Amino acid sequence: MKITTKNINPKENITWQLYTLSNDNQMEVSFLNYGGAITEIRTPDRNGKVENIVLGYKDYRNYIDNPTFFGAIIGRVAGRIKDATFKVVNQSFSLTANDGQNHLHGGATAFHQSVWEATPFETETSVGVKLSHKSPDGDDGYPGNIHVNVIYELNNQDEFTITCDATTDRTTPLALTNHTYFNLSGDLKDTIENHNVTMGSSQFAELDEYLIPTGKKLNVKNTPFDFTSGRKIKHGIYSTHLQNKIVGNGYDHYFLFEKPQSNITVSEEQSGRTLTVHTDEPGMVMYTSNNLDTGLELNERVSERYLGLCLETQKHPASLIYDDLPSILLHPRERYHSKTRFKFG
Repeated sequence: MKITTKNINPKENITWQLYTLSNDNQMEVSFLNYGGAITEIRTPDRNGKVENIVLGYKDYRNYIDNPTFFGAIIGRVAGRIKDATFKVVNQSFSLTANDGQNHLHGGATAFHQSVWEATPFETETSVGVKLSHKSPDGDDGYPGNIHVNVIYELNNQDEFTITCDATTDRTTPLALTNHTYFNLSGDLKDTIENHNVTMGSSQFAELDEYLIPTGKKLNVKNTPFDFTSGRKIKHGIYSTHLQNKIVGNGYDHYFLFEKPQSNITVSEEQSGRTLTVHTDEPGMVMYTSNNLDTGLELNERVSERYLGLCLETQKHPASLIYDDLPSILLHPRERYHSKTRFKFG
């Protein structure tokens, strides 16, 4: 196992570091210290052919704005905050409205557009990099000084783990996730329509026309949202279900997990690749790139809809309104902690 580092200069007077974690099975994970953006994950198919299985820009300059959030750490809060406002202890806070009248994925000073301090490390069983970031009190309107550590770690069992820890000095919302778009076909040979997903979720959050949860939890039974026994993504893309249509034909929904420690499995028949996601988060937003811009220059081809599958394990910001969802509030003297492991086969 090893770690390599390369300087990236997307523009004059800007220098980032590109880290690549490699194990002994030809698996590699590459990412920037800018936004923690994962640019490539290379794994072998059933015949041993090593290919990239995530979406990434061909030109590193596109990561400066990264409107698609390719591979990035999302924070302070992943997802949409209704009307870009929230209350904590009877005090109202206003945020940047960057998605219509709502606040999306951290707003104007988001984590995906920050340079993170990077500390590489090696253990007897893994290689990794600790990414650290400090977000000051009042950052985009959020209260509290936040200190965040995100660890990317790879081992010889082909497991890539993302561990998040954070502290605050004022009560504040915090809900981190990673926004990698997976495509197990390899080098983007195909869309994700035939990716098969299995997960233990009997409920998902109903969305309104602005993609904000209504507060209702819908039962997945007898719907295209039932992945308990496995289902291909195309079932939601071509569905007439109102919830599939409201997000642009597909999925962009928060699924609530049955168990505290949950597994999600994804498989792609042609390549033989599998992905198992194990997380301690209570749910996951599954996004099928229904609204991905077309014509973006990616590493292997130009972008199109349904080219990537996002598995955003997290707590949901709708808990700021609805008490029956797990809270995203972090209090002083508490430690934020979450871990998601991606196992490739």
